Amino acid sequence: MTTVEEQAKIQEQFKARMDENELLNCMRCGFCLPSCPTYIESGFKESHSPRGRIALMKAVVDGLFEPDDDFERSLDLCLGCRACEPVCPSGVNYGHLLEEARDIINQNKKHSLPARVVRKTVFEGLFPHQNRMRSLTGLLGFYQRSGLQTFARRIHFLGLLPENLATMEKVLPKVPTMKEMKNRPEHLPALGQQVHRVAFFSGCLMDTMFLKTNDATMKLLQLAGCEIVNPPSQTCCGALHGHSGEKSSAKELAKRNIAAFEDLQVDFIITNAGGCGAFLIEYDHLLKDDVEWKDRAKRFTEKIKDISEILVAVGFHEKVKLELPPQVITYQDSCHLKNVMKTESAPRILLQSIQGVKYQEMKDAGRCCGSAGIYNIIESESSMVMLDYKMTQVRATQATAIVTANPGCLLQMQLGIEKEGLSSKMRGVHIVDLLLEAVKQG
Repeated sequence: MTTVEEQAKIQEQFKARMDENELLNCMRCGFCLPSCPTYIESGFKESHSPRGRIALMKAVVDGLFEPDDDFERSLDLCLGCRACEPVCPSGVNYGHLLEEARDIINQNKKHSLPARVVRKTVFEGLFPHQNRMRSLTGLLGFYQRSGLQTFARRIHFLGLLPENLATMEKVLPKVPTMKEMKNRPEHLPALGQQVHRVAFFSGCLMDTMFLKTNDATMKLLQLAGCEIVNPPSQTCCGALHGHSGEKSSAKELAKRNIAAFEDLQVDFIITNAGGCGAFLIEYDHLLKDDVEWKDRAKRFTEKIKDISEILVAVGFHEKVKLELPPQVITYQDSCHLKNVMKTESAPRILLQSIQGVKYQEMKDAGRCCGSAGIYNIIESESSMVMLDYKMTQVRATQATAIVTANPGCLLQMQLGIEKEGLSSKMRGVHIVDLLLEAVKQG
């Protein structure tokens, strides 16, 4: 519970730090409402809409509303999917307002001891350190390969966990060995005629738990004629920090990444995770007030490109034969890839170019699946409502594969498949893994 003293500090910081021009930019027209999952899921509660949240932020700035627990709860329930931004006629940067508001609240309230321990462990002790990410993933690998996983399931130990976490354990990917995680290539040549020299942003989770997807990404880039540089000094993108009120830490991670990539003399910096890409492409906003770094950040962001965009740009789908056994596939947009990076058509162009498959567009493919970083863990009930809606749309396509472009989305869709009892008929797959399958078949 936020104390009166904490509320006073928060209100003071809102007045000092919130962009009032951006707050006033909202015309209260309501165009955002049909695009907001939490507004719909809440039964059309105004305080759970982008327009309503902006109105509350403005009221706090003006001293008309106290930043109490209900205010904080309204912000916490936001997925941060930013589906409101593309439909806003005024171009309100809602995501920037949300991140600033969350940071102000987090920095000016005292968390409980357990919360402080968890936040310090995750944000400071784990994600900024790739060696620790590897060690944690290695423990998961030991659990999977040693027989502990089989034993835990046999004695129904997982029944002690909340239902969605127990189900999530079933859909975790088979993680690589510690040797595989440590033995990462720093440079790969183009296969065939070189058309670009690119750098690859490997990420933290993507280069541990989803390492095979990273390998597939680099193989596709090579086949597309790209020489690849994979700087070992890169680190976590900082998205989890930025979205969770740890903006200072996010800035430090951003600076480390800019320094790691800026002297590589590459045409593009390639990402394969929508959530990471969307945060990377806004480093210029994150560091806009830092005189030393703002121009460096701008140059960095100008090179960010999703893997699907570069493949389409070089005509990969026209040069390389892509083929799979007959099947129906559908695509679930990564919110941040679609709404922030503005990448919507490229994944569909690639999927529709695969011979032997029928591509079936899903209704509301761009609506958030409810993953949203760790939202499906900390706001499980709301997340599962959104997932249930998504799976209804998936069923209507009669697809046997749900293709995604973000690890969180992938795990969430696999969770939905498992919950619906469809694991024998349907799978979730990252787009680059499916494309590499199609290359091998072709």
